[in-house]
Amino acid sequence: MRREYAAAGLAEDDLAPDPLTMFRRWFAEVEDAVHEPNAMVLSTVSTEGRPASRMVLLKELDERGFVFFTNTASRKGVELAADPLCALLFPWHPLERQVRVDGVAEPLSREAVADYFAVRPRGSQLGAWASHQSRPVAGREELAAAYDEVERRFADVPDADLPVPEEWGGYVVRPEAVEFWQGRPGRMHDRLLYTRSGDGWTTQRLAP
Repeated sequence: MRREYAAAGLAEDDLAPDPLTMFRRWFAEVEDAVHEPNAMVLSTVSTEGRPASRMVLLKELDERGFVFFTNTASRKGVELAADPLCALLFPWHPLERQVRVDGVAEPLSREAVADYFAVRPRGSQLGAWASHQSRPVAGREELAAAYDEVERRFADVPDADLPVPEEWGGYVVRPEAVEFWQGRPGRMHDRLLYTRSGDGWTTQRLAP
């Protein structure tokens, strides 16, 4: 299967001074055109050098970088604890775009984690208590029973007061390099790369 890309182009003059500003600009353009535009592929590496990728949701973008939340005892959490180098990919196919990020994941403070946990939907809060992510379970019934147990346990606790599970947390990925990719005809895609340089950024074009 093949599709010719010809929706748009990306020139050096189009770039913002820094990649986070540029990301916000592109995100505003894809927000209504892509299903879950904040879905991103997170890639980590095990201590044996085995790569793994999975989808997570971008929950915040600030001056530090890209923020997401997850179970820190999951496979990705264990791998990030051993090696915080990671990669992100935003696959925005309807606009023939992608954004690639190479960065370093840093754990968020427990205060920041608690602030976000307090505003999650109650079902997601309870799910974080019921599921020990990435660990084997006997079947769906075991998960359902665990969920029912925490639902009873916290029945009288308001959403905003539900405690944060010890193994649930968040990370900010501080970008070291960010590539903006725009599909072009004849596989002559535009690839413009920001690379951190001291307190600023340098940019260059990559061959497609």
